Amino acid sequence: MGSGFSLFTNGSSSSSRERDLLTPGLGDLPESCVASILENLDPVEICRFSKLNRAFHSASWADVVWESKLPQDYRLILEKIIGGFPEKLRKRDIYNFLSRVNSFDQGTKKAWVDKRTSDLCLYISAKGLSITGIDDRRYWNQIPSDESRFGSVAYLQQIWWFQVDGEIDFPFPAGTYSVFFRLHLGKPGKRFGWKVCNTEQIHGWNIKPARFQIWTEDGQHSSSQCMLTGSGSWNHYHAGDFVVGKSKSSSTKLKFSMTQIDCTHTKGGLCVDSVIVYPSSCKDRLRRV
Repeated sequence: MGSGFSLFTNGSSSSSRERDLLTPGLGDLPESCVASILENLDPVEICRFSKLNRAFHSASWADVVWESKLPQDYRLILEKIIGGFPEKLRKRDIYNFLSRVNSFDQGTKKAWVDKRTSDLCLYISAKGLSITGIDDRRYWNQIPSDESRFGSVAYLQQIWWFQVDGEIDFPFPAGTYSVFFRLHLGKPGKRFGWKVCNTEQIHGWNIKPARFQIWTEDGQHSSSQCMLTGSGSWNHYHAGDFVVGKSKSSSTKLKFSMTQIDCTHTKGGLCVDSVIVYPSSCKDRLRRV
């Protein structure tokens, strides 16, 4: 009885193995076919599928898969960030590098590629901006902040003429971009581990609106005005949008400013963290940044 059961079991296992050999699976797909599948996925999905089997893992490193995920002129972007282009890196290595937040220009700027859309995002710190009176401690101070990507922000105590200017020359990929000023009314801090906000020095922003402007070298210009509101929280004030054409294969020169220069009154109690250049299609995410 035991012998018969053993023979039956062995026969069944043998037939099962034969069927497995005759039935193709995902692991039997040629790498070129797998690469064609992965090309149509976004980078996050590619990394997930690479864990399926060896064929998908190997195909996930193919240059052809990552070429379409890299931004246009990624060579120029790398050169801008690290000062050169490493020739022997594979396309996936280049993408992995660009999708991390990379600091450049003496740490005053940060850039990265969005992992979902492959769009470029850029932050410029207050230290990378031209701020009227920034070196005079009667008006401005640099204060540490763990709510800033740069670890510190510029805090305005009081001033008559408020003006913040900046510019950047960067190889933005083709697309539409939005420019924002990241500002905070009140002086943020901590007490006994809890976040607090000193609002004593806030004044002048409810009398006249602040003006935001952007310019590009090809003649694009945008201007807007608004009152600064919402003390105790970081807000993104939209300065304008600009478009980089698909035919453009060089750097885009962008200038931007924020002013409140009505000298009939002083204004103060404001933190300037950074200027943000973000893909317009992703700007809703700034609420979570």
